[in-house]
Amino acid sequence: MKVLLIGGGGREHALGWKIAQSPEMSKLFMSPGNTGLNHIGETLTIPENDTKKLVSFSKDNNVDLVIVGPEAPLAAGLGDALRAAGIACFGPDKAAARLETSKSFMKEVCAAAGAPTAAYGRFTGAAEAKAFLRDQTPPYVIKADGLAAGKGVVIADTLVEADAAIDEMLAGRFGEASAAIVIEEFMTGEEASFFAITDGVTILPMIAARDHKRAYDGDKGPNTGGMGAYSPAPVFTEAVYQRTMNDIIEPVVAEMARRGAPYVGVLYAGLMIENERPRLVEFNARFGDPECQIMMRRLRSDLLPVLYAAACGKLEGQGFDWSEDAAALMVMAAEGYPGGYEKGSTIRGVAAANDLPGVVVFHAGTREQDGALVANGGRVLNITATGASLREAIARAYRGVDAIDWPQGFCRRDIGGAAL
Repeated sequence: MKVLLIGGGGREHALGWKIAQSPEMSKLFMSPGNTGLNHIGETLTIPENDTKKLVSFSKDNNVDLVIVGPEAPLAAGLGDALRAAGIACFGPDKAAARLETSKSFMKEVCAAAGAPTAAYGRFTGAAEAKAFLRDQTPPYVIKADGLAAGKGVVIADTLVEADAAIDEMLAGRFGEASAAIVIEEFMTGEEASFFAITDGVTILPMIAARDHKRAYDGDKGPNTGGMGAYSPAPVFTEAVYQRTMNDIIEPVVAEMARRGAPYVGVLYAGLMIENERPRLVEFNARFGDPECQIMMRRLRSDLLPVLYAAACGKLEGQGFDWSEDAAALMVMAAEGYPGGYEKGSTIRGVAAANDLPGVVVFHAGTREQDGALVANGGRVLNITATGASLREAIARAYRGVDAIDWPQGFCRRDIGGAAL
């Protein structure tokens, strides 16, 4: 099978790493790929947002399956264009991807499906948003309605902070993504991320993980794309799993089909769990990053045939084999992330980290320069590890971090602490 993998971050490195293990794969193309993927397949120079060229390449090279990693190409309609050209695509079309690209649309679908989520209001004007805010209780949750690379959420403790967030967002802090904002009820509990694959009808559940969004230890600092993760998540009990499937995943997939926009791909449900009752925080229309990386470390069976079956509407009868081992991931980011940061600093020790028991390092934002590995992004390296227990997996991952020599990088030192 010839496969084209779209994207170039840590999630895509992990997907490429796993797909390359499949006996069904004959050729892997990557656009744009990354440093860690260079030895796995053929890197293309087509930007991930150039839908026309990606479709043409897929047709000209007889690509059997396109796997879309990031959300932006899905929002731009890459899935629609590929399917129109007769090419199997793992990822939803533009209409179904609105579950991620519009928070207010997601809320509307949840209301129709009866899926539990936070109460909310949607606004395009600051005055009406601030008036709505006066009827809420702190902390206040303000979100850009559209895509903001995981950074479009402000949790404010005071009205002054909340008003400032409203003004900044509606003034264009996140561009078109914050032309409208959503203000929603603050939900208490413990977070978890749950994933399921669907062909629009059949649903194949995956596993849950726990992400850490804040930049610094103690869940302090600004929101990021994710600074670490672990799996399994103790909060995600069997009762929570059943309620998540029965109350959220199944009704929403059915509602999307009823609307004539069947959801094909992986559906990521960000959950807030309290007293074993999950409520939906958000949907993502793709694998989470960094949760995908640790799921790939725990997955024993072949991923590729499942993704192909989902893309072709033939998911029924497919399954996964998961390791009982735990997995953990630590993100090494450039100093200053998620704000301004410098590129080009030299990174040493990745090979030494990869040699440690249970450790695999995925590249998220690196490049090669004059024979050296240098930082080329905000989240730069994902150090993953597996272990017989969560404690062992976390300890191994931190040993991997400590093997890497990169003075300009930082990571959180409390990933998984609450679970332990």
